[in-house]
Amino acid sequence: MIKRYDYIEKIKKLIGLDTIKVLAGIRRSGKSTIMQMIIEELKSSGIKEENIIYINYAAFEYEDMSSKQIFEELKAKFSVKGKLYLFLDEIQEVDGWERIVNTFFDNSAYDCEIFVTGSNSRMLSREISTYLTGRYVSVPVFTLSFAEFLEFKKTYTNIGAVKDEFKNYLEFGGFPAVSKSPADRNEAYTLVKDIYNATIFTDIVKRSEIRKVDLLERIVKFAFNNVGNTFSANSIAKFLKNEKRDIDIETIYSYLKKLEDAFILYRCSRYDIQGKEILKTLEKFYIADSSFKHAVLGYDDSDLTGVLENIVYLELCRRGYEVYVGKYNGNEIDFAAEKQGERVYIQVAEEISKKETADREYGNLLKIQDNYPKYVLSTGELAGGSHKGIKSMHIADWLLEQ
Repeated sequence: MIKRYDYIEKIKKLIGLDTIKVLAGIRRSGKSTIMQMIIEELKSSGIKEENIIYINYAAFEYEDMSSKQIFEELKAKFSVKGKLYLFLDEIQEVDGWERIVNTFFDNSAYDCEIFVTGSNSRMLSREISTYLTGRYVSVPVFTLSFAEFLEFKKTYTNIGAVKDEFKNYLEFGGFPAVSKSPADRNEAYTLVKDIYNATIFTDIVKRSEIRKVDLLERIVKFAFNNVGNTFSANSIAKFLKNEKRDIDIETIYSYLKKLEDAFILYRCSRYDIQGKEILKTLEKFYIADSSFKHAVLGYDDSDLTGVLENIVYLELCRRGYEVYVGKYNGNEIDFAAEKQGERVYIQVAEEISKKETADREYGNLLKIQDNYPKYVLSTGELAGGSHKGIKSMHIADWLLEQ
């Protein structure tokens, strides 16, 4: 089991705090494995095995159990002496899970610390706000970072030069199960497509009782095709109208929200750097893993700029930044990211060897009159060095920066 140290360190800091720890993210991103890592950390710190309870509620034996039955089963575990550590994996499969968790957390008769995972919108539902407000902290779990991808490759398969492996990362993405296997495109994308289908049809279509499944999938494909581009619900409506499919704007908004709630898409709002306000139009949507796009639409290496942006966006999120599309004097900055009062500006390009590309990428950043760090990230051979205070780096090198 390869340690995912960033998550272990984040969660270790939360142990002992009076909060419910919620690990939430796309299916097969490694949430259950991270739970097992935390369990091993607790054992190594001296917590007895009988005081650690792990249950996977996606298992068949829990399929028809009521919330009352599950509550009683958990309640019986408290016969053990001392504090219990409850690890409730895929708890959203249980109707009324929020009330179960809340009861154990809120009642002093139950001395316990609670960790839960979830993969879909029921982890972000209104019930959380109703039952767990102020009582939980969410730890977003993403697919493998490039650094983690290299660790997996080193352990399970042969590893090549960093830049070559970055090309593999671009093509195959960061799902742990894919990274454990030799790089075979058909096999990899079959696995990714299975994850995609399970998420679409179980977490969205089935749970939300969506009847217009083909329209949902068309919206998904539109979003995947437009990674790195700003667009609106009106853009999607116009696209569908050209395909002789009518759909109202509210339904499009609803479907996009469901795709976000199931962690397939991440919304990135625009931020007016001068006016210091979040703009409500022409957002971007990024994908939980770039392999989703390749598996659904086919791999195309002729234009990977959107995929490169996607990778940088997810890495900024992993590092704890609030990420926006920057707007400055009518010019777009790919990312304006903030964390603890600090900010960083980033432009992403596939190549910056052409003068017009360099003028655009550096020029937009040079117009911003502040002293926050500015980067131009690319995959070109000339990536590196600096230009008037703007740091130029190969994306692979930036991803491996500590």
